[in-house]
Amino acid sequence: MNDLKKWKTLKSKMVLDHRWCKVRQDEIELPNGKIIDDYFVSIKPDVALVLPITSTREIVFVRQYRHAVGKFFLELPAGSFEPEKESAEAAAIRELQEETGYSAQQIKKITTLYDKPSKDTNQIHLFLAENVRKVGEQQLDITEEIEVVLIPIESVLDKVFQGEISVAGTIAALLLGLKFIT
Repeated sequence: MNDLKKWKTLKSKMVLDHRWCKVRQDEIELPNGKIIDDYFVSIKPDVALVLPITSTREIVFVRQYRHAVGKFFLELPAGSFEPEKESAEAAAIRELQEETGYSAQQIKKITTLYDKPSKDTNQIHLFLAENVRKVGEQQLDITEEIEVVLIPIESVLDKVFQGEISVAGTIAALLLGLKFIT
């Protein structure tokens, strides 16, 4: 039988409440009785991430700059959403079209993951979209400058092992999603 116990929240206050960043400070009591008064939690929106595959068996990636680490990354299309306003599936389809100009008639849920549950509240919803096709132009946000990159399925895992694809959510979607490809 599992003897692990949950932590007890004694107090909680929002210390940063900005539309781009929300941070909560909790005072917690550990199961051993120790009190920690400065446990910080990042309140983040959920993310919908889609593994889009064309009829010619190419995966649609986006290459974009990520300011926090100052590098360009090859990733799968993804974006944040508010679950009370939009479903994860609708967000995945929307993000695919906005970031790439590609459309999916139907998508399949792969799974839902937690990125960093020790400090972040959000979930990442992974989807597979097969037979996607280009239907228009990108519709990018002001902070986005995105290059669309098509990579044959057969080359993708090599790019992961060579470090060319290094974003955790993208790698998880690839490794889990490739199992479902028809």
